[in-house]
Amino acid sequence: MGLDHTSLTTLAALGDPLRRRMFEFIRQERRPVTREEVADSAGISRKLAAFHLDKLVAAGLLHAHCESPAGIRKVGRRPKVYEPVAEAIAVSIPERRYGMLADVLTEAVLTETEAESARDAALRVAYGRGEALGGAERARVRPGRLGAERGLSLAADTLEEFGYEPERAAPALLRLRNCPFHPLAAKAPQLVCAVNQAFLAGCLHGLGSDKTTAVLAPRPDACCVELRVQEPSEGSAETGTTCGR
Repeated sequence: MGLDHTSLTTLAALGDPLRRRMFEFIRQERRPVTREEVADSAGISRKLAAFHLDKLVAAGLLHAHCESPAGIRKVGRRPKVYEPVAEAIAVSIPERRYGMLADVLTEAVLTETEAESARDAALRVAYGRGEALGGAERARVRPGRLGAERGLSLAADTLEEFGYEPERAAPALLRLRNCPFHPLAAKAPQLVCAVNQAFLAGCLHGLGSDKTTAVLAPRPDACCVELRVQEPSEGSAETGTTCGR
């Protein structure tokens, strides 16, 4: 099936690396931003930023309107601000991984044994997929023995490529701003979030980052799992029932 006109327009708008960085900056700010802020973030002139912003608006990726900065009473013309459109766009931004989730569940059904439930089979397969991803990255990078914080750094690099949008909230804490399995995770959190946690735990093990752990810690508009340096007394990961974005 070919891409429709909207999809092609979206891909064309984001095909420019500078434009893509500008769009990601606006989306991650989670608030209306001005041309000046976008220009500063990209290291370009306000005029060039305005040109690219207009292209993103025309492609249906951004909404523009005039608004005074919060808490500031501005005399005269209000500045134009930009924010992402509320509706879903044809090309998934942020990245989703529905195919991987479907593969995990399919393999779980095909390989389920009499000694395990369907859920346990899904967690087993997800852990194995994560372990394979982490192992392949470890073989590529060859980082040697990993300390806890370096293990989180390597995990962040790996998961960035997989669409999780990692954020180092603290030296011992890695949060994930995007859930690659949303909105399916919102519909069936007990299953999908557990599969996600198992996948990330397997990835950590494959990376050789055994001093870190994948913990269910649901937050609004984010992945339900975060990666932490494992405390000496910390055992198995926590359980939870909700997932964010």
